[in-house]
Amino acid sequence: MSFLRNVLNSSVIIHPPGFYIIGFETFPLINIYFIFLAFVYVVTVLFNSLVIYVIAFSHCLHTPKFLAVVNLAVIDLFLNTCTIPSMIKIFLVKDNFITFNLCLVQMFVYYAVISLESYALAILAYDRLIAICFPLRHNSVNTLRSMSCIVGLTWSLALGVTAYTTGIMTQLSFCNSVRVFSYFCDYAPVFRLACNDYTMQWSAASFLSVFLLVGPFIFIILSYSSILVTVFRMKSLHSRMKALATCVEHLILVAVFYIPLIAIFTIGFYLRLIDPDQRVLSLSLASCIPPCINPIVYSLKTKEIKIRALALVRKKINWHINTLTKNTQK
Repeated sequence: MSFLRNVLNSSVIIHPPGFYIIGFETFPLINIYFIFLAFVYVVTVLFNSLVIYVIAFSHCLHTPKFLAVVNLAVIDLFLNTCTIPSMIKIFLVKDNFITFNLCLVQMFVYYAVISLESYALAILAYDRLIAICFPLRHNSVNTLRSMSCIVGLTWSLALGVTAYTTGIMTQLSFCNSVRVFSYFCDYAPVFRLACNDYTMQWSAASFLSVFLLVGPFIFIILSYSSILVTVFRMKSLHSRMKALATCVEHLILVAVFYIPLIAIFTIGFYLRLIDPDQRVLSLSLASCIPPCINPIVYSLKTKEIKIRALALVRKKINWHINTLTKNTQK
């Protein structure tokens, strides 16, 4: 195999032409799993696109809350698009090779979007915190401009930190194995293939986990602690139930996203106690399922979006009926 050699600080850095993704080679009934992933991807695209369309073309939904919702929908689309099509391609074409540069691009996109998903859930918790704990100041504090700044800041942080952690992968030499035991160009499985010191990459992965995953999760916990204190201070039972009802769907999203990922990264990355096959399957499910269920559990169950979505569907049905009627009359 020919290798690309670059000279860096008087040492030879060996970059292979690419890597072989081998995470699913030993799985039984893998065909059924890929069919399931294809279904998950179709649902993700359809429902998140519907949420984006409804919010974008309904001026009454151009509020801070729904800016946060559409931000989550866009991120959900990116998250499953960066992994599921490539997994299905491996299944259909039987081509599990990915070039070195494309590997880094996929690595960057995946971890940037995972980080953005984490921040998006924290932004939704912030919206609930302001709405319930500071109802009289909600309209003045949580404005469309301030929410836009928060969303823009999270994108800048996630993209910047992930670009740095991905960029330092180019300082590693890969002179032995190029077989990545994962379902995509995963950060830790790739840097562990290096034949030179990868302490910097390990530290960057640890920082990325804490700063972009654990940090927002802690913020969500603190936010809901404050919300619970405020709710139990309310005198009316009806007010308590109404306030809590607005948080249930979001808490489901938080549990589905954070609990599996934190468990996998803690047990797999730090303790290394998880079986590699189980890690690949668990991580793929933990990454692919939340973008699929987010619009169903949260966005489309929101009263305003549900009304607009049903109106849109009725409008389309009526248009098709009228068109069919005109064609029949002709």
